[in-house]
Amino acid sequence: MTHTLRDSLEGYSLQLPDEQVALLERYCHLLWDWNQKLNLTRHTNYDVFVARDVIDSLALADRLQADEEVLDLGTGGGVPGVLIAILRPDLQISLCESVGKKASAIDAIVNDLQLQVPVYHARGEDLLEDFRYSSIVARAVGPMSRVLKWLEPHWISIGRLLLTKGPRWVDERGEARHRGLLHSLELRCIHRYLMPGTESESVILQIEPKRS
Repeated sequence: MTHTLRDSLEGYSLQLPDEQVALLERYCHLLWDWNQKLNLTRHTNYDVFVARDVIDSLALADRLQADEEVLDLGTGGGVPGVLIAILRPDLQISLCESVGKKASAIDAIVNDLQLQVPVYHARGEDLLEDFRYSSIVARAVGPMSRVLKWLEPHWISIGRLLLTKGPRWVDERGEARHRGLLHSLELRCIHRYLMPGTESESVILQIEPKRS
């Protein structure tokens, strides 16, 4: 019997509507096809895709408000932005990717999935010169201090930043504080969850300007 995405979802006690499962399954096939030409993901079977990508994306999707305008910073192969667009069609999702070949690949995938999701071949900090977003989401784009340095001049264009981080997030917070990057910002851990099959904890960090 062929192992399906639905089987993997049920293995992690996840229930999603049929139309979302179909889109996620189509996304996997498109991504894995592109992955033979470009290094877009290491998660090339359904179990790892669910355990790493779907669970992280669901955790973020559950913390976004209806009708938010959301930018996925450094989307790479489309995680979490494409997945959030599938899981939360009420949101306005945009993707940015600074590597041209990756941006072209994810744009082709989004078009094939018929998602209304713009893909920008640009650095996120350049986009923020012209656009405003209620939330920016980021996963696996670099240490917290690097992301905060990118965004430092642009908080007027950002409601909040949601970062997915692993167990080393406390060390990253310490480094960001040492560099003075959190001086005018408020950081809160808004969600904790175990990485499946491990004893390691993932977190979602919310960072936003301090309110005067």
